[in-house]
Amino acid sequence: MSAAERPLHAVLGAGPAGTALAGELVRRGHAVRLVSRSGPDGAAEGIEPRAADVSTPEGALAAVEGAAVVYHCVNVDYHRQVEVMPRVQRAVLAAVETTGARLVVLDTLYPYGPTHGEVMTEATSWRATSRKGRMRAELDERYLDSHRAGRARVVLGRAADFVGPGVLNSTLGGAVFPGALTGGEVLGLGDIDLPHSYTDIRDVATGLATLGELPVGDGRVWHLPTAPAVTTRQIHTMIEERVGRQLHRVVLPEPRPFGPFDEAFMNEYAEMFYQHTEPQIVDSTAFARTFGVHPTPLSATLDATVDWYRGLLAGARG
Repeated sequence: MSAAERPLHAVLGAGPAGTALAGELVRRGHAVRLVSRSGPDGAAEGIEPRAADVSTPEGALAAVEGAAVVYHCVNVDYHRQVEVMPRVQRAVLAAVETTGARLVVLDTLYPYGPTHGEVMTEATSWRATSRKGRMRAELDERYLDSHRAGRARVVLGRAADFVGPGVLNSTLGGAVFPGALTGGEVLGLGDIDLPHSYTDIRDVATGLATLGELPVGDGRVWHLPTAPAVTTRQIHTMIEERVGRQLHRVVLPEPRPFGPFDEAFMNEYAEMFYQHTEPQIVDSTAFARTFGVHPTPLSATLDATVDWYRGLLAGARG
């Protein structure tokens, strides 16, 4: 079947998740479009790049034109999320309601709010107390309402904090691995002896692609494949074993600027800091049981991430 004959999968958002997902979909043999506001740079072979502003009805329609499945991986600057993400939702939902495409949404854990250490499953109550958490919960209710009303076919995939190749702006990303490899400072947030789940960005891609291929999951929230939680201190020890040096760790008991996280970001992140002062444990066994997809072992995730950052730093020096 030629590319023109294959059903089109349109990925909205060319950040780490959208880029990883587009690559995964190509590997699975799908025709793929990758959309960002200015048009993704250097799209890999087999990916159609497209520029569109999906926060507008016209832009969203242009982005999803001809697509059988649409993946919403759009994110915006942290301080603009409460303002912009509802606008994106309205435009994207209207677009798929018009075209009939299925919609797969990359979601966060924010709707759960503080859990006081409770293991998060898809049955966990939504008790968000923060502005961003309440906003995400409201968006998710609208997505599910649209599905229940028959206006669109929608499924949501929730992930924990990202980690993996290509992930920079995460609590286990650019503030950890460069310092680990060069002897610089490495960030720890809150209580690093609490268990904290991290989702491999490649498992995000695999999970979303699976939801896009299998409509049996529609109409509900799924936890994307996520390795069993360990403490952040244990993760740092595993990184030390891979880089061959002790980490120069800086632990922030409260939010303040550090590395890639500037003051504007940290001011906005303050309401979410509970994620680092109580256990954050994600259970993704429902996904594994239903779809047969299991998370990448944390050891393999860290191997790949250290290797990717080594290459990034070598390129920067070159």
